[in-house]
Amino acid sequence: MQTQPQVAAAARTVPRPLIELKGIGRTFQTPAGAFHALKDIHLTVRQGEFIAVVGPSGSGKSTLINVLTGIDSPSQGEIHVNGEAIHRLNQEQLSVWRGKNVGVVFQFFQLLPTLTVIENVMLPMDFCNTFPLKERREQAENLLSKLGILEQADKLPADLSGGQQQRAAIARALANNPPILVADEPTGNLDSRTSEEVMQLFSLLVKEGRTVIMVTHEREFRQHFTRVLSMQDGRLS
Repeated sequence: MQTQPQVAAAARTVPRPLIELKGIGRTFQTPAGAFHALKDIHLTVRQGEFIAVVGPSGSGKSTLINVLTGIDSPSQGEIHVNGEAIHRLNQEQLSVWRGKNVGVVFQFFQLLPTLTVIENVMLPMDFCNTFPLKERREQAENLLSKLGILEQADKLPADLSGGQQQRAAIARALANNPPILVADEPTGNLDSRTSEEVMQLFSLLVKEGRTVIMVTHEREFRQHFTRVLSMQDGRLS
């Protein structure tokens, strides 16, 4: 039988979850009445997981991602990320928190068309002031080099292929070295070969200790994930 000190020591060896969602609900008011997009979501995510969220259109996947990243706020429940109660932050606080803790990758890249690739990557650094001004270009170049598109640094996004644009978007998402990367259908606009290359990049990031949560319709990527969560009618299963 373990003594109290032994129990306490054992508890300390269990890593605290990186992300905890407790009883999360999200309700939207529509002309037809209340629409419950999320219903009593409970989820625990540990550092270094690569999680896929799958389900039909309208099942609540994107709403879950928006709530998790602080883009949207839950109607009920609690969200804790690395011990911080995200559900208690106001919009200004959420914006600052998100810039430093979460990188977001979108299906349609969302690169600013009038900025060069490297300027797009530097933008989150400028917003959060995470690096001294003179170090930001070097940080951006390192990320673009890691993602294999350093030679595209001074081009506009329109001059890049879809796969190169998605790599640039991933570099931008990593600009502030966030512990969490969230991707919403990141391969939806890519061919199969480029999609597999992007998945391998995500897998590499996970091996380096990052946590990746990805919304996808692509079942063939299952081998990359540590866990697959299914959504149906606003519920996780």
